[in-house]
Amino acid sequence: MSICSLVVRRSPESRHSASHDEPCQRHGETTMRLVPLTLLLLLTATTASAAPTPVQFTLDPDHTYPSFEADHMGLSIWRGKFDRSTGTATLDTVGKTGTIDVTVDIASIDFGNPALNKVMLGATAPMCQTQCGMFFAEKYPTAHYRGRLTDFVDGAPTKAVGTLTMRGVTQPLTLTIDRFKCVPDFMLKPRQRCGADALGTFERDAFGLDGGKSFGMDMKVTLRIQVEAVQDK
Repeated sequence: MSICSLVVRRSPESRHSASHDEPCQRHGETTMRLVPLTLLLLLTATTASAAPTPVQFTLDPDHTYPSFEADHMGLSIWRGKFDRSTGTATLDTVGKTGTIDVTVDIASIDFGNPALNKVMLGATAPMCQTQCGMFFAEKYPTAHYRGRLTDFVDGAPTKAVGTLTMRGVTQPLTLTIDRFKCVPDFMLKPRQRCGADALGTFERDAFGLDGGKSFGMDMKVTLRIQVEAVQDK
């Protein structure tokens, strides 16, 4: 069946009148050129309108707390968190891409132990003649994580692949995203609020945080991040 015949048969009257075939035959070549051109224009317009645009988010500092677990003399696991962090994110669920950029205020560290907080921020520890391998927060006041959201499943990322910078040292760090969900923010509708729970491990001495290494302390640190972000206006 010719394209010309298909065009004519779209008209209800054409099913009962042969006279419509004549102009189709006379202008068949023109019609065959116009129909593919029209379809091409429609396809182009549809594709352009469906092109995904990454959504921009800002981290909610009141609902974002990077926390960590580290060995203490092989006897127990010490846990702490950072109370202040800022950052941004992008998310494209159609294109299965996204980014995350987080800056942590090192001085906001909290072990629930004020004396240990001071030691970790760079104060002289009792067992050291000089400062041990701690954060040196005055010189290096922030830690910075920057990564790409990857391995999407059902529209949600399951990994963040990026780098962590602390004490002037940058090392690769991949986070596993165990939980990720976006919903309309009940106070800011129709803007979205997304939340995630991420997990990763690293060797702290790779960043110069080698306090206690000479005593046999395990350098492995488990980093856990609970994070929420709100869609920008």
